[in-house]
Amino acid sequence: MSRHFGAIRQLGYVVHDIEAAMDYWSRTLGVGPWFYNPRVPIVNYRYRGEGHQPHNSVALANSGYVQVELIQTRNDVPSMYRDFLQAGRTGLQHVAYWTSDYDADLARLTAEGFKPVMSGEVGERGRFVYFDTEYHPGTVIELSEVAGPKGRMFDMIRAASETWDGKTDRVRPFPDLSTL
Repeated sequence: MSRHFGAIRQLGYVVHDIEAAMDYWSRTLGVGPWFYNPRVPIVNYRYRGEGHQPHNSVALANSGYVQVELIQTRNDVPSMYRDFLQAGRTGLQHVAYWTSDYDADLARLTAEGFKPVMSGEVGERGRFVYFDTEYHPGTVIELSEVAGPKGRMFDMIRAASETWDGKTDRVRPFPDLSTL
């Protein structure tokens, strides 16, 4: 448990081939089912103060209380994911902490010296920010808002993992956030 952030809720892995990664995690490690979105609808995306239009594919599954995120970049938009890959790395890129009080937590963390580098939104009240805090090679910290539909989707993904038989429907589509 972090005194700054609470419990780590997500481990984010940047991969070259998300389909192969989902297959490996589900068949070899028994983690799943995976909820896959080939093009995550990120709005208000910023990297080092500039706006861009990223095309990222993301797959989410839970292993117990911790969510595993697989990320594949599909375009060359500036991002911490691209930086990670260009440095010759793949694998664990970030740890994420979840919050339902994003504004207060972001203000507190920036006052403590954490510097935002990358941010955006996925669904209503689904903001995220990555900080310029590389404590060991490659891994940064994400603060992710889970007060809206994204949080309800995360609850649904965790519940699906608890009853998954390890065989059927290894990969499922992301739900429509506007319906949650």
